[in-house]
Amino acid sequence: MKMKMMKTIFVITLSLWIAAWMPLKAQPVQNAMQFDKKITQEVKMKYLLYLPADYADDGSSSFPLMLFLHGSGERGDDLQLVKKHGPPKVAVKMNLPFIILSPQCPASEPWWNIEDVKVLLDDIISRYPVDRERIYITGLSMGGFATWDMIIKYPDVFAAAAPVCGGGYTHRAHLIKAPVWVFHGQKDNVVPIAYSQQMVNALIDNGAEVEFTVYPEAGHDAWTPTYNNPELYEWLLSHTKNKED
Repeated sequence: MKMKMMKTIFVITLSLWIAAWMPLKAQPVQNAMQFDKKITQEVKMKYLLYLPADYADDGSSSFPLMLFLHGSGERGDDLQLVKKHGPPKVAVKMNLPFIILSPQCPASEPWWNIEDVKVLLDDIISRYPVDRERIYITGLSMGGFATWDMIIKYPDVFAAAAPVCGGGYTHRAHLIKAPVWVFHGQKDNVVPIAYSQQMVNALIDNGAEVEFTVYPEAGHDAWTPTYNNPELYEWLLSHTKNKED
């Protein structure tokens, strides 16, 4: 009996010793961490810069700025392509009273990178006498889509916007603060008019200020009648950010 008890005590002691030296089974752990890394990015983009006839950089006055974003056909390295349509084409002839910034989407990019455009815009604003309360944006086709993206992502920058034959994210339309005048051709078979109509409807639902011009006989080229119309530029200039229009 005594031998049996001693044997039992030995087995228990041995088990406890083995358990003490065996590694514990790993348990899952979730730690609170923070990532902090500074990244430097190079932005390289060609652009046209139109200066109005009365332009002066003497500190006596500031000028409204219009940002124009071209369509996919004007991508590349030849800046002359940017003059094919829109404000860069008509600015001198119409004597437009804006500083007009017209960047060119690089050939290596399939679509506008609006973050890069914003970097360029900020640089121009910092180096030229721009009236920050009168910054406007317009664009056609690919640039029309980018115009919607810009006024959604940077709602506090623009005093008014005029997207032409583009489209955007209706679920984010509530973020738009600028008045918008939308243009589209009824017979557009490249970018269906529904793209613009959906954004207009979303803005109306949110109580935003929006106008919609449809050209009944126009196809994708809704930009020629739009940018040839002096009323567009008068409408843009009638809006000033942070002030009653």
